[in-house]
Amino acid sequence: MPLLEVDLRGLAPDQAPTPDAVAGAGEGSSVLVRGPVPALAGVLAALNRASRTADVAVSWEPADDKLSRGLARDLGIGGGAEREMTLVRDDHGGVLLHTGRVEPAADGIRPRLARRFGAQAHHDDVKVADGLISRITARPEWRAVDTLRVVVSVLPMRPPRLSTGRALQIACDPARVTRDGVVLPRLVSRWTWYADDRVRWRLQP
Repeated sequence: MPLLEVDLRGLAPDQAPTPDAVAGAGEGSSVLVRGPVPALAGVLAALNRASRTADVAVSWEPADDKLSRGLARDLGIGGGAEREMTLVRDDHGGVLLHTGRVEPAADGIRPRLARRFGAQAHHDDVKVADGLISRITARPEWRAVDTLRVVVSVLPMRPPRLSTGRALQIACDPARVTRDGVVLPRLVSRWTWYADDRVRWRLQP
């Protein structure tokens, strides 16, 4: 079957693709994704829903925004052989490729740096947050297998807490989640990101 193309070059870097825009991604044996990081994440999420991540080789032609350039560098786009990659998922059906954040919702009163929210978080078996914090950031570690790097910022201008592991689980006051530049439209009080050791996706760089 010929290479399928998902052309989402008109997608903004902070915009998620519609389900219809990525619905056909798993119909062939390979797919070329054109567009920003959320375009690639949307295709991988569609392949995962269809249980086709192991069957479809994925190529990516990144956009020219900062997030896309950073992820392209991390993934080694433009060189090397096809390889199997970790799939970092969340418990809402999404995929994380570059950066995820959980942070206080805007309240219209306090400046952004002064906002904090109550959270308890575990990174694997380690408690990395318990109380008021400013932000939790998670990033896949592409030079390792099934690994997330997590940064917990307790106060601005204070050293953050750093950890590595496979799964991050958060219970918190209603908070805002940003996934690869896209802000979720609703607040959450529970969130999980985890490197799924049962699933791989095929990158054709």
